[in-house]
Amino acid sequence: MYLISIFKDMSDMRRRYAMRLAGRCVILAIAVLLCIFAPEAFAPLQGMRFFDGFSLLHVLWIIWVIDMVAQLVPVRAQISLGSQKLWRMRFKPIREMISRERLKQYVLETSRSALWVLILWSTLIAVIGVLTHLGVMTDVALFMTTVVFYVCDLICVLIWCPFRLIMKNRCCTTCRIFNWDHLMMFSPLIFSPSFYCWSLLGMSIAAWLVWELAVFFHPERFWEKTNGALSCASCTDKLCTQYCRKLRPKADGD
Repeated sequence: MYLISIFKDMSDMRRRYAMRLAGRCVILAIAVLLCIFAPEAFAPLQGMRFFDGFSLLHVLWIIWVIDMVAQLVPVRAQISLGSQKLWRMRFKPIREMISRERLKQYVLETSRSALWVLILWSTLIAVIGVLTHLGVMTDVALFMTTVVFYVCDLICVLIWCPFRLIMKNRCCTTCRIFNWDHLMMFSPLIFSPSFYCWSLLGMSIAAWLVWELAVFFHPERFWEKTNGALSCASCTDKLCTQYCRKLRPKADGD
């Protein structure tokens, strides 16, 4: 009953993301079972065998592609503001004038932090690459690593995010690297040369490039002092329990 009460008290967005996390955990469990009882199910990971027939892995491929397409186009429904703030429709200009110099300084600081995240993640992927070269990790192991990252992605949003220690962002809504998720998730697949893996990696790179170009050309959309939609007062997502003032006990009346 207590868990049901907590679920009912969640914002619509947080409830939606909690359900997605549960779904991703189910996908991970199914993938583990396939590894144990039906390793042949991973045949689409080999070369061009993606086109040999339809399987559970194709269903997951479609889910992932739809997720990335949702980042490549401006949409409102069921997508958090943190992911969609690059688009003009999510921009709410603040009347108070902020100098371009202050905005430039903000972009430089957050981009410097993002660079550190990129370096750390690239180091992790390099280690995975060495293990693959040594034969420790197979194509299936690389795929399973991606599925684990898939689950960890929403754990970062809903429970605790280690990257916040580097980024110093207030919450997911203001996060400079929010849409880096798919690039980070699919990066281990670079060592698995197949249509299945490289098509996902290619789309994730496209989503990352769109995000980074938006930061370069429209930095005002990513800072709460220039985009009023990112302020706590304007927040409707109420997504991050550990950071969001509106989800803390003292703010129950908000």
